[in-house]
Parts: sequence; C-alpha cells; structure tokens
Amino acid sequence: MLFLKRFYSKTGRLAHISKSHKPGDSLSIQGWIKNVRRLKNNTFLDVNDGSTSSKFQVVVPRTPENQHLSPGSVISAVGQIQVAPNGSFELHASSVKMLAEGHLQEGYPFSPKQKHSPEYVREHLHLRSRVDFIAAQMRVRHKAQKAIHDYMDELDFVQINTPLITTNDCEGAGEVFRVQPDSASLLKQMARPSVPEEQSYFDGKVFLSVSGQLHLEAMTYGLGNTYTLSPAFRAENSKSPLHLAEFYMFEAELAHLEELEKLASFIEQMLKSITNRLLETSSEDLHFCQENSNSRSDLPWLQVPWKIMTYDEAVQVLQENKDSLKTPISLNEGFSKDQEFFLVAHCAAPVFVVDWPAQQKPFYMKVSRTNPNRVYALDLLMPAVGELCGGSLRESDPVILNSHPQLPKDLSWYVELRKYGGIATGGFGMGFERYLQLVTGVKNIRDVIPFPRYPHSCKM
Repeated sequence: MLFLKRFYSKTGRLAHISKSHKPGDSLSIQGWIKNVRRLKNNTFLDVNDGSTSSKFQVVVPRTPENQHLSPGSVISAVGQIQVAPNGSFELHASSVKMLAEGHLQEGYPFSPKQKHSPEYVREHLHLRSRVDFIAAQMRVRHKAQKAIHDYMDELDFVQINTPLITTNDCEGAGEVFRVQPDSASLLKQMARPSVPEEQSYFDGKVFLSVSGQLHLEAMTYGLGNTYTLSPAFRAENSKSPLHLAEFYMFEAELAHLEELEKLASFIEQMLKSITNRLLETSSEDLHFCQENSNSRSDLPWLQVPWKIMTYDEAVQVLQENKDSLKTPISLNEGFSKDQEFFLVAHCAAPVFVVDWPAQQKPFYMKVSRTNPNRVYALDLLMPAVGELCGGSLRESDPVILNSHPQLPKDLSWYVELRKYGGIATGGFGMGFERYLQLVTGVKNIRDVIPFPRYPHSCKM
C-alpha cells in the first residue's frame, strides 16, 4: 500500500496544485490538451485532467519534437511550477510525452474553441464528459452526494440500500415499469400451474422501484432514523425539463416523529447545511455552472427563514391572484408549476405547504384526527424548480391504515409493522437531480445526470 501511494502521488491533480505546491516545485501532470498556441520560441498548452473547470497552462519549447502536440491529445508533462503573468501557476515542462492522439479531425463532434448547446451535447452522451460544462456538473453531483452522506452520518442516520426491484407501487399512481426476464425459454422452464408464465420468475408481478420509502419504514422500526439515496423509476409520458424516467431519490425516515413542523424544520436545516458544504467544496464548479446557465449565484434562500402555510391558505392566495396565473386552479389536483412559482414569489422565500386534502395524497399519510379530510403532509416549494420535497407523518394506526380504500392488497406486511411495537414516524423524499438544478441553475434536468433516460430516449 505504501508503494502504491508513493507511485500515484508522483502525478498531481490540477485542482490541487495551487493548494499543495509553490513556485519552484517539481511536478508531473497528465491530461488532455484543450488548446494549443504556438509563438516564436514557446508552445503554450491548455491542459485539463477532469478535476477542475479551469485550464492549466503548460509551457514547452517550440521544437520539431513538439510540433505533433494537438488539441484532444493526452500527454504527461514533467517540469517546474512557475507563476504566469496573470498570477496563476503554470508548468514549465522539461519533457512532454504523448500518451494518446486526439484524432479530433476524424469526426469528433465538439470543437475545442466552440461553445455547444446542451441539446447538441446531449446527442453524444458517451463523449460529453469531455465538455467542461458537463464535467463541472458531474463533480458538483459527486460532492453533493458526499455532503448528504456526511450530514446524515453525523446525525447517526443509518444508510439503507433499498431494493430496485419490488412488488409494490409506493405512490399508488400506477406509473411503474414492469420487470421480467427477456428469455421466453427461461420463463417457460420456471412456469408453475397457478402463476401466469410472464410472472414465473418471481411468482408475481414485480416492478422497478418508484420509491424506497416503504422499505425504509420497515428498517426504521428496528434501527431508528434511516435514509437512502437510490435510483427511482417513473413511467410518465413527460418531456418536461424537470422530469426523468430514471432519477435518484434522497429519502429519509425519522423515528418518534409526531409533529409535521419538526419535519419541515429538519428539511430546511438539512438543505441549508448540505448546500453550504457544497459552496465550501465546489464553489468554482458551482459558479462555472451558474454562469453557463445565466442564473443567480448568491442562492438567497440560504439566508432567509422559510415559510409554512396550509393548503387552504395557499389556495386562498392563488384564488385572490388568479388573474396573475397562467393555469386554472383545481381543487382536485395539486398545484401546477406556475402556481408553485407564484406561491414562492408571494412568500419571497421557500415555502412548505402543509395539511393537504386526503384524496390528493397516498394511503400511508397520517390522517388528521380533527379533520379526516386532511392529512399531515407537506410539499416544499423552491425557486426555479417548484416542488423539491414531499413528505408526511406516516399513519401509525393499523385500523385506520387497513381501512384505507387505496391500500394495496399485498401490503399486509406494511400494516403489520404497526402491530409489533409500532412507533410514530415521518419522512420525506427529494429528487436529487432537481436539487442539483436548484443549486447550479441548469434549466434541463437531463444535464445534471450522466446518462439521462426519458420517453423515447435510452441511449447507451
């Protein structure tokens, strides 16, 4: 292990050079040439190794041996760190070795000096990590996940790897993908008399998970506070810039939770904390993404207390301002995106809408004991993205839960959780990609996930 550490430490990552080195230090780097400028005596290479949105300049003597250096090529360079006229570090290379040629003239879709539209870049998923804008998004994504894991670990939450294949549709909306083997011979081989042949592998219908919540609840009843950050799948016919068929959900379940306001407070503090951590670790990449998206970089919602209003209060605000809305108000459905944005602007802050009509929410949400037409549920509405989190207290009374008309017939185990030492719980789910849109300002959710899946598109 010591040998490996010494070996890998010989080559520095560009993102750390200014923090770990000083002028005069010897340095070895590896990376892709982004641009080449040839002057009389020297050749200047802009090099990037994927660790930063900034280019690093390598200065090499202009000699016949270096004439073959071109954009897209992979090089290793050894030399001494110096300070450039603009105050940045640069490497005065004593040797440069070509590791691989770029072949950019042979059909490479991205011009090194041209800014390409996200739509065009999206057509080349296998190559788009080479584009600075996408690379910055992926680094922010990594650091945001780390911030979530670190925060939840510090609060003693237990991370649960919830299953991706499940027998239940958590939301009860029917927006699920069926799962079954593609091999007809395998299904026939495993067939049983009482089971339809297409279901013979698992002896019943199974789906890709739309949420890990129900499995988290099962773990919370024995472990206490739990969370997951896992893929989720929704079979929606939507090409909205805020929706994907496959995305990641950050979900948490809190044990012994009996007040919806405490859940709202937890969500607010969690989001502010992980975002501040992200600003500390990834400010350069965040600002780069925000500039490319022409969005604000100050995130003013970090500095203000968030508001809470009931569903009825929210409807009243919308009805009083219906002439300012683009969409009609429906009392049988949730709010439209236009209405969510209006409520956020009206409150001049993120807002939790609480105490929702029971018919608009799933079976597992706790029914108000003073008004059975309402459930203890919340939606968090944020600038730019609208709904970011949905959560609730969970119904803890097995009798009430068992009598719910929307309770799926195969969830007797879920009711049984309440039978053996049941406790009060509550939790929430947050679309991770939508959070990334919030902090980076990226308009289309397909550009904050490495390989987006959406209707009529599942490339690679």
